[in-house]
Amino acid sequence: MNRTIKHISYEASMDMGGFPIRQPLPTAAIEMIDPFLLLHHAEVKVPKHIPITKAGVGPHPHRGFSPVSFIFKGGVHHRDSRGNDNVIYAGGTQWMNAGMGIIHSERPPIDIHEIGGVQELIQLWVNTPAKHKMDQPAYQPLTAEDTPVWESTDGKTKVNIIAGNFQGIKGPIHTLSDVNTFTATMQTGAKEFFPIPESHNAFIYLMEGQLKINGDQVLEPMYLANFELNGTGFAFEALSEARFFIGTGEPLNEPVASHGPFVMNNQTEIMESFRDYQLGKMGVLIES
Repeated sequence: MNRTIKHISYEASMDMGGFPIRQPLPTAAIEMIDPFLLLHHAEVKVPKHIPITKAGVGPHPHRGFSPVSFIFKGGVHHRDSRGNDNVIYAGGTQWMNAGMGIIHSERPPIDIHEIGGVQELIQLWVNTPAKHKMDQPAYQPLTAEDTPVWESTDGKTKVNIIAGNFQGIKGPIHTLSDVNTFTATMQTGAKEFFPIPESHNAFIYLMEGQLKINGDQVLEPMYLANFELNGTGFAFEALSEARFFIGTGEPLNEPVASHGPFVMNNQTEIMESFRDYQLGKMGVLIES
C-alpha cells in the first residue's frame, strides 16, 4: 500500500550569519517530523575575497541531537573540540552525535576553488532519545567511496544508503535511534517503489527535477513531502532527471525543548546547556 501525502512544504530562503540557506523543515505547516527536527539546503559559491579559513561556518556548540551534513558538491572541512579534523568531499557525509556537548566548525576545504568553488549540502538535525542526550559526543565521517549504493535492474535508479537499511543493504553510519537516510537519483521515465518500515515517519525532499508520487501528485524542486503513517512505502516516477533525499525514522514521542544550537526535553535542560557552554564544559575549538 502506498503512503498518502500529509503535507507539502516549500523551502523558505533564510540568511544564517551571511550563509544563504533554504529551509523546508520546519515551516508554518510542519513543525517537525519526529525524529527529524530541521532540514537546511545550501548551494553557495565560496567567495575568493575571504580566506578559506574564515569562510563557511565558524565554531559553534551543539547538545542533544545529531547535526548531519550530506555533501553534494565541493566539500566540508570539519573540526571539533574533541580533536576531530577531517575533510569530506561530494557524495560523502559528516555525521556528528553532539551528545553532552561539542563545539565544531564547518569550513570549505582548502582546495575548494580547484574543485569548482561551489558547496552544496543538506544539513539534517536528527533528534537524540532522552536516554542518550548526555552521551559522549561521536563523529562519523563517511566518504562517497565507502557509501553503499543500490541500483535498480534497469539502471535508472540509484540509492545511496547512509544510515539504516534499504533493499537488504545496510548503511555504515551508527545511529542512536532507528532511522534511514538515503540520497537518490532517477533518470527520466524511471519508475520505482521505495519500501519503508510501516512504523516510521517519512519524508522526501526534492532537490532537482520532477517526481510523480503514487501516480498522482507531482512534486516540484525545492519542495518537501511529508507522508502519513498509512502504508509500506511510496511509488515514484521521474518526469525529468531527479535528485532527492529520503528520511524515515521511528518517532521518539518525547517532549522537545530547543533553543538555538541545543535540543533537550525541557527548558531546565536548555538553561543547563547554556550554562555548561559558558563554563567551557563543551570544550574549546581553536582553528589552526
